[in-house]
Amino acid sequence: MDLYLLILPVLVYFVLFEYYPMYGVQIAFKDFIATKGILGSPWVGWKHFVRFYESFYFWRLIKNTLGIGLYELVVGFPIPILLALMINEVRSRLFKRVVQTVTYAPHFLSTVVIVGMLFLFLSPQTGAVNQLLQWFGFEPVSFMTSPGWFKTVYVLSGVWQQMGWSSIIYLAALSGVDPQLHEAAKVDGAGRLRRVWHINLPAIAPTIVILLILNVGRVLSVGFEKVFLMQNSLNMDASDVIATHVYRTGIIGAQYSYSAAVGLFNAVVNFLMLVVVNYIARKVNDTSLW
Repeated sequence: MDLYLLILPVLVYFVLFEYYPMYGVQIAFKDFIATKGILGSPWVGWKHFVRFYESFYFWRLIKNTLGIGLYELVVGFPIPILLALMINEVRSRLFKRVVQTVTYAPHFLSTVVIVGMLFLFLSPQTGAVNQLLQWFGFEPVSFMTSPGWFKTVYVLSGVWQQMGWSSIIYLAALSGVDPQLHEAAKVDGAGRLRRVWHINLPAIAPTIVILLILNVGRVLSVGFEKVFLMQNSLNMDASDVIATHVYRTGIIGAQYSYSAAVGLFNAVVNFLMLVVVNYIARKVNDTSLW
């Protein structure tokens, strides 16, 4: 009974803030009129979904959102694993603490600060990166206004900010590895790389699979705040994603039903991807969310 009481606040939180608001999702299938409310607004079925699919922005939004999401997955997912493996191999406790502190620190910086730093460091006139490029004889690059550079700047800055924090769970998993396995491997003549490959990686493999499933399940959930702060009229072709489109149409344009339909489409696609990847993971190595 005590255990059920402990979980009660969590259940109440999810019911109030995650499930109850789903009541409003029905406006995606209505022409929402504020004076009539949700129940009084007329049903229009799939009208807004069809409008989104037939719009000029549809394929650009899908391409940009999916492109950034996959870029983050391919580049950003393995790096915390590698960082955790390397930190775990450090024998100096002082040096390990310094490395962990340095890599964790960016996580606590706000998105506004991170984007401000990007504008400072990548400025074509005074940015340190362009100063370095000019020192090597290259022309300055307008990173923040170039559509070709947007995804790279977005993803790599995110990796720098989150890799230390994301590595914590892998370090926790590595701490559970039996030291006797390493001692036995040393006796058999295994070097450090072989021990990492045959002992450490298999030990954290279930954790890697679970986190991979969760990451794939939010490939299309590219964050709004950072994209919006980095976005401008010059890089719009590469930076316009589903989240910013929903903001422009729903908040600025007051097209509540249409923006709700776009957001629901995004959520359903993410959920389907999560289910498919979870099914594949369960079939391949018996590790899955459910």
